[in-house]
Amino acid sequence: MENKSPEQMAALRLAAATADYQALHEIVAKARQNLNQNNWDYIVGGTETETTLRRNRLAIDSLAFRPRVLRDVGKVDASVEVLRRRLRLPVMFAPVGSLECFHDEAAAAVVRAAHEFGIAHMVSSVCQPGLEKVAEAAPDGARIFQLYVRGDEAWVDDHVARAIANGYRAFCLTVDTAIYSRRERDIAKRHIVAGRRRASGREFQAALDWRTVKRIKTKFDIPLALKGIATAEDARIALDHGVEWIYVSNHGGRQLDQGRGSMDVLPEIVEAVGGRAKIIVDGAVARGTDIVKAIAAGATLVGIGRMQCYALAAGGQPALVRMLELLEDEVQRCLGLLGVTRFADLDRSYLHAAPPTTPPHVLSAFPLLKIEDYRY
Repeated sequence: MENKSPEQMAALRLAAATADYQALHEIVAKARQNLNQNNWDYIVGGTETETTLRRNRLAIDSLAFRPRVLRDVGKVDASVEVLRRRLRLPVMFAPVGSLECFHDEAAAAVVRAAHEFGIAHMVSSVCQPGLEKVAEAAPDGARIFQLYVRGDEAWVDDHVARAIANGYRAFCLTVDTAIYSRRERDIAKRHIVAGRRRASGREFQAALDWRTVKRIKTKFDIPLALKGIATAEDARIALDHGVEWIYVSNHGGRQLDQGRGSMDVLPEIVEAVGGRAKIIVDGAVARGTDIVKAIAAGATLVGIGRMQCYALAAGGQPALVRMLELLEDEVQRCLGLLGVTRFADLDRSYLHAAPPTTPPHVLSAFPLLKIEDYRY
């Protein structure tokens, strides 16, 4: 390994990850091996009964494909044009707090992996190493900054200005965390996640309303996203305020219990938006077929949350890139078997309601995964 350039070293690490991981569930298994129970539960857990978490997976599994045949699918292109960039997949690493629990390099490793492979990354304001350092880690990356509001108007405006100054392509407010949920996996163990220890000023998030959206749109020239939209009514209000990105999310089932799965919510959002804004959706996305379903249903980008954490915990940047390679392979095969060669050819005619075949839980996308101490 001596006298190798950084590029050569990165190639060697990726080659090692390629040899180690031939299927996505192998990455999840390695993450479980590397993580203690507290950090594992932080990834896989939800709020209270974890019903919303399971409904995320149920909503995906309740859609079947309607494939077309005898089409020329000799060349399949899974890339899309988003955020003034040709992305290799219509995928974004979703914002996840406390990534430092899974790897020392935290969000810096994630943004570098996103840039290396060629997808977008939305960085959370409650993970290390912070807004500026993440920008330095991938100056040319397709980066979006997500903010939990922990201060007054000047505090919010400072973060927007810093995001603009550091080359972020858009700015995002999370709007479904006015009240912090009861995450009983942590409560039962009296475990407090590192990000919650540092958190203060939650009263500002509770007081967040449409006036902040209006002020940002009036004062700053940067596309704005709202994360946590779950109804057509709120999507329309967002459009009235000039919001460019509607982010359909229930926080991975970690906020409101007894909510709907994100893919159940998506159709009404798509109808309400009517092409006037771009749409992101996340929630239990774990396979290439999940990505294809979301785009066919009308999403612009698909957020990857838990899979990002598994890969980061399994092996940092190389494992993240390898996870994306495996997802890309699944996506390309799925598109070809549907009879299309690009995402632009997909629409809802390729989807059909169908009963799920597996009881949903956070790891039900991986039937070959054997984790004996996983409790759901």
